[in-house]
Amino acid sequence: MTPSFQTLRGHLRHLYFGNSLTARAWRYSLLAFDIVTIGYFIISSMLDPGRLHHELDYLIAAVLLLDYVGRLMASTRPVKHASEFTSLADVVVIVSLIAPAFFENLAFLRVIRMLRLLRSYHLLKELREASTWFRANEEIIHSAINLVVFIFVVTALVYVVEDDRNPAINNYLDALYYTVTTLTTTGFGDITMTDSTGRLMTVGIMIFGVALFLRLVQTIFRPAKVNLPCPDCGLSRHDPDAVHCKHCGRVLNIPTEGDWG
Repeated sequence: MTPSFQTLRGHLRHLYFGNSLTARAWRYSLLAFDIVTIGYFIISSMLDPGRLHHELDYLIAAVLLLDYVGRLMASTRPVKHASEFTSLADVVVIVSLIAPAFFENLAFLRVIRMLRLLRSYHLLKELREASTWFRANEEIIHSAINLVVFIFVVTALVYVVEDDRNPAINNYLDALYYTVTTLTTTGFGDITMTDSTGRLMTVGIMIFGVALFLRLVQTIFRPAKVNLPCPDCGLSRHDPDAVHCKHCGRVLNIPTEGDWG
């Protein structure tokens, strides 16, 4: 490797993994960019359902590509990093942005970039150190993000499959409405699947999706674990109704409302 490449790689490693104020500002900026682009993907699906204007898509793709290459260069194991799910998700997003002629019906899979949010170890560490509220609600925040990602991915699947088949599903909002009514078992009946593929997909959503949806909602309002460091071994996460620490057997005093079962 040339000295200039090593210098560039060192600078990128500092930005992505360093502890300086500049590095932290860089990572928070990337997080903000992710949030903005996700909002753009969702809003543009309703304002421009035909996907006739792609200029901003190409600009976002260029930024995402630079970020992707920068992460690979900063990683100590680029091949392993490239095979991770979040990296593969970025590739799908980038391809869907720069090749609309071939992937027009997969545009809403760009929303899987949400899986990147709060997944960085360094960013999580910074948020824990900077915010007491985040430390106290970290599990709830994770569950809420997982729930939103789950709903958007299922909605994307419904839209991709039914956009050209079902006259009742004309845009992403229609697909989102159908997804939520199905997951909540409300089933108003104003949007129904008329083809075999759609009905089979709905069966899968009802069998697997409803159970996962309810589990995620339950986790948000009633976390599966509570944070209470054990005085002896330091284990910090326990079952809400635990009497003893699973690691050392120390008697615990976890405040409960008595209705976890």
